[in-house]
Amino acid sequence: MIILIAPEKDSPNEIEILNQLFEAGLLFFHFRKPDKNYDEHVAYLNQIDSKYHNRIVVHYHHELINTFNLKGVHFQEQKRIDHIDNPGQYFKSLNMFGKTISSSFHDPKIVEDCTFEFDYHLLSPVFSSISKANYEGRGFDVKAIDKTIIGMGGISEDTIAKALTLAYKGIGVLGGVWNTENPVESFKNIKKCYETLLTKSL
Repeated sequence: MIILIAPEKDSPNEIEILNQLFEAGLLFFHFRKPDKNYDEHVAYLNQIDSKYHNRIVVHYHHELINTFNLKGVHFQEQKRIDHIDNPGQYFKSLNMFGKTISSSFHDPKIVEDCTFEFDYHLLSPVFSSISKANYEGRGFDVKAIDKTIIGMGGISEDTIAKALTLAYKGIGVLGGVWNTENPVESFKNIKKCYETLLTKSL
C-alpha cells in the first residue's frame, strides 16, 4: 500500500503530473491542501480525470464526498481529537458507504489506544522528513500493534526496507516524489522497490 500526499503548496504542472501518476498505478492520493477553500478544492478535483476520483482521499472539506466519487476521508490529528468521540453525529451528513476513513498520528501509543476503527493510520515521522526541515525521524517500531499502520516521514527508495522491518503495512510518500526532478519516475521507482521488497518479505 503506497499513499502519496499532495504537496501543501501547488507544484508546477501538478495536475498533469498527478494524472500521469494515476496512470502509473497510484491507488491512494491524499488531497491535503490546507490553504484551499471549498471552491478551490472543487476546481482542483474537476481538473483531474474523473475516472481517478475513486483513488482520492480528502483531508479538508469532507462534504466533497457527497459530490465526487472519492475514495474516502482523512482526519488530521486535531480534527480527530475534536470529532471522533461522537462519530455518529459527524458522519450523519456524509455519504460514507464503501468509503475509507483514516487519520494522522504522531505517537504509536495513541494509535494503539484509539478505539475508533480507522481503515488505516498514518504514523509519522518514522524517518527524518524530506519535505520539512528539522523534522527528525523517530524510528517507530509497530510490530506489537495489530492495526494497519502506514509509515510516513522520510520515505524514499533508501528507507523502504527499514520501514518494512519496523512492520508497517504500507508507506506514505511526499517529498520522495514531489521534491524530485521527475516525480513520475520517482514514484515508479519507489513503487517497484516497495513491491520487490514486499514480495521478498512474504
